[in-house]
Amino acid sequence: MSLSLSEIEAITNDYFAAAGGRAVDIYFRNSFLLDLLMNRQAGLFERPAGGEKIRVPLSYSDSEGGFFTRADTLSSDDRVTINAAAFNWKHAYGNATVYLTDEVAAAGDYAVVQFVTQKLETAQRTCSGWLAATLYSAAGDEAPTLTGLRALTSPDPDKAYGGIAENDLVAADGSKPWKGVTVADAETMSLETLQTLRSAAKVSDGRDGKPNVAVTTEALYNKVSRILQVQQRFVTDDGVAQAGFAHLVYEGMVLAADDYCPAGHLFAVNTNHLGFAIHQNGFFARQPWVDLAGPAGRSMKILWHGNLICSNRKAHACHANLS
Repeated sequence: MSLSLSEIEAITNDYFAAAGGRAVDIYFRNSFLLDLLMNRQAGLFERPAGGEKIRVPLSYSDSEGGFFTRADTLSSDDRVTINAAAFNWKHAYGNATVYLTDEVAAAGDYAVVQFVTQKLETAQRTCSGWLAATLYSAAGDEAPTLTGLRALTSPDPDKAYGGIAENDLVAADGSKPWKGVTVADAETMSLETLQTLRSAAKVSDGRDGKPNVAVTTEALYNKVSRILQVQQRFVTDDGVAQAGFAHLVYEGMVLAADDYCPAGHLFAVNTNHLGFAIHQNGFFARQPWVDLAGPAGRSMKILWHGNLICSNRKAHACHANLS
């Protein structure tokens, strides 16, 4: 049989309206960090309506202030305390194409519906797969892929991240809060490695001053799991566990494996300063099915528009040479 445009649209609408949100969950099944930041919105989460770039306000210094006596004149001078990073919009898509010959080969209505559903699932996995893979990218703002974690933690002082280079942002005390932090020394994965990296990204001793999430490869994650004694392993009954991702909690920081994390890498991130900006009309928005211009068939695309954003670059760190 051959589907009309209205029939294939009806199948698609029914699929995305599936009970329990199973169709939507496909976007986040394979990547711990993508699920954490985008699906559960654990970090920064903005939904801008547009603009040439995605602007993220940064607070990197203090205003005038201090103690005073009755005779003192209080300064009314203003310091430039707020700047903004500017991230380019990034665009991803997944394509579903149904050829007429394949429809004819499907035996019966049920088989055709299953065939279309499979094409939709593949389009979803394709779009989310590109996002999950480039979430760890070293490419900068100029690349078409996400401005990923290796770009965020790049130690190159002359490479702009979010439109700002390390030396462009200097706090009142001379520190550089826009500094990329990457440890490149060859080391073996250990608890000390976790502690050291977490301290390297510390912005304060307060409650939210250190990274609260670490991601690494499955091999390195398993090494930590074997090191920890039974009484040291903490698995929280929160959204992380409910999402089906294995994880540990060590010294207040969630540690999880992510299939898309590059080999030998460990990232410590502070979700108070990291997350996604996604266009209001681009959160896995699907286009309507259209007839193909060439061969007989129809096509639709799932579109995503946004980028990974950061409000304090120094709050995150990477170890790039672990075994």
